[in-house]
Amino acid sequence: MAEAASGGELVQVVALLAAGVIAVPIFRRVGLGSILGYLAAGLVIGPFGLAIFSDPAAILHVAELGVVMFLFIIGLEMRPSRLWGLRRQIFGLGILQVGICALLLTSIGIATGFPVAASFVAGAGFVLTSTAIVMQLLEERGEASAPNGQRIISILLLEDLAIVPLLALVAFLAPGHTESSWSERLTDIGIGLAAIVGLVIAGRYLLNPLFRILADSRAREVMTAAALLVVLGSALAMQLSGLSMAMGAFLAGVLLSESTFRHQLEADIEPFRGVLLGLFFLAVGMSLDLSVVAANWLTVAFYVVAYMTVKALGIYFVARFLKSNHAEALERAVVMAQGGEFAFVLYSSALAVGIIDGNENAILTAIVIMSMMLTPLTIIGLRYVMPREEQTLDGVDVAEDLNGSVLMIGFGRFGQIASQPLLLRGIDVSIIDNDVEMIQAAANFGFKVYYGDGTRLDILQAAGAGRARAVLICVDKGDVAVRIAQLMRAEYPLVPVLARAFDRGIAMDLIQSEVSYQIRETFESALVIGKTTLETLGVDQDEAAEVIEDVRQRDAARLDAQLAGGLQAGRGFFKGNMPVPAPLTPPRRPGRAANEETASALEQSASREGDRI
Repeated sequence: MAEAASGGELVQVVALLAAGVIAVPIFRRVGLGSILGYLAAGLVIGPFGLAIFSDPAAILHVAELGVVMFLFIIGLEMRPSRLWGLRRQIFGLGILQVGICALLLTSIGIATGFPVAASFVAGAGFVLTSTAIVMQLLEERGEASAPNGQRIISILLLEDLAIVPLLALVAFLAPGHTESSWSERLTDIGIGLAAIVGLVIAGRYLLNPLFRILADSRAREVMTAAALLVVLGSALAMQLSGLSMAMGAFLAGVLLSESTFRHQLEADIEPFRGVLLGLFFLAVGMSLDLSVVAANWLTVAFYVVAYMTVKALGIYFVARFLKSNHAEALERAVVMAQGGEFAFVLYSSALAVGIIDGNENAILTAIVIMSMMLTPLTIIGLRYVMPREEQTLDGVDVAEDLNGSVLMIGFGRFGQIASQPLLLRGIDVSIIDNDVEMIQAAANFGFKVYYGDGTRLDILQAAGAGRARAVLICVDKGDVAVRIAQLMRAEYPLVPVLARAFDRGIAMDLIQSEVSYQIRETFESALVIGKTTLETLGVDQDEAAEVIEDVRQRDAARLDAQLAGGLQAGRGFFKGNMPVPAPLTPPRRPGRAANEETASALEQSASREGDRI
């Protein structure tokens, strides 16, 4: 019996891993994102799919720790001073958005004939955006540290705090509710504040000495266990005091953000965070009760559309009211239009006190899950609705009738350095770039850069490419550099072209485009640090210089071989660090040529080798 039970649990573990491993790459490949992949996989293996799992709620409780660890890592990235700088967004923008959206969504329930208490619970639960989905989206898009991303995170933090008064309101609205005494209310508030203060004191005065002691033990697994203890312990402390687990983990992360062990903690937590967060989305997918959806599909469809639309409108209105532009407001509205995991907590509490019944709880849960599933799709749709962002050329001059002796195309980190010898020598350099922000930043440092796309012939003509004594291609992207080089060869074959190569393959393309000179952007700096390392190890300067010169010659010979035979050619010019196989036993006598022709070839080879030495 025990073996059968163990085998069944192993099947479930394998099914969970297989579902994520198979679904997520497929959904990402077709552009639907990892979140929808996890949700769909959970639906397939859940009670209403293959029925491999019958109790997704048990998995969901464990998987919520993924959200907790996610908030801990976000906290590590947000120093206390930075968090203090967001206080107006958290308590201003956050409160305004939650309040207006709760009012709007409650009105929907009342307008469709539901009691005020049930309408409020349903609307307030949907107001609480999914921290897991939004944070995952921001991370995938690299926008968590961008200004709009910071505002979204501020709202999420306020919503995490809002679950506490909302749960209190649920108890207040319960049928047959008896008024709590002021002493009880003050006790609850005091417990919550005491938990926060205790966590702050522990984080400030105890955690760093603890991790310093553990680091001295040089036991990596103990450090990992301690990192998990900090995250889960702080989450438990907040939960026991009536606050959110995610809030506790976030505060712990903030308190450790200036610790010398910050990066170690992040590395230790990251694998657990990724696995548990994926498990959370799988469990949410499993929790969708398809029988409830099928029996009440009109109701579910109506409220999913109504709640998401009205909530998005409320978010957009608040964003525009607080001076956000149209694009930012619309993006925030779409990203945060879904319900979230805290809704499950609020609905369960309302069910327990009799505000809603079991069927209503199942319908509301299905509405929230459906909205979470639709979010990746609405974001994809947003890409087609949003107009492409056009750069404004305010304060930027377009390249026209330039007459510099040298035309430099691209003024990033490479071009800025390459321009210095020319400018110090008094040479007239015309500079063009197609990055408006970079042009404006360069102006602050005394550089006149004109706006222009070097891949367009009309821009090259206006920038004076045909009149220049030399053209420097300093753009970041290798394929763009090759296109400019080919255009210069076709239109201005007599003008010398000197180009920056991103890598070896681009260098070969530039040579085949007949540029006058090309250099791989990291080649010289790599040789310098290699030479400096030799000298640091005690090698004589002259000998180190000879070694570097040998590297140059080998590299040039390899490049010639690759131009003739492709990227895989010339590998013999590389010196690897793998040991060369030697015979197991030394030969009894030296090798001999089998015939006179072979002997002659060996003698010629030995003679050439001697000349080379």
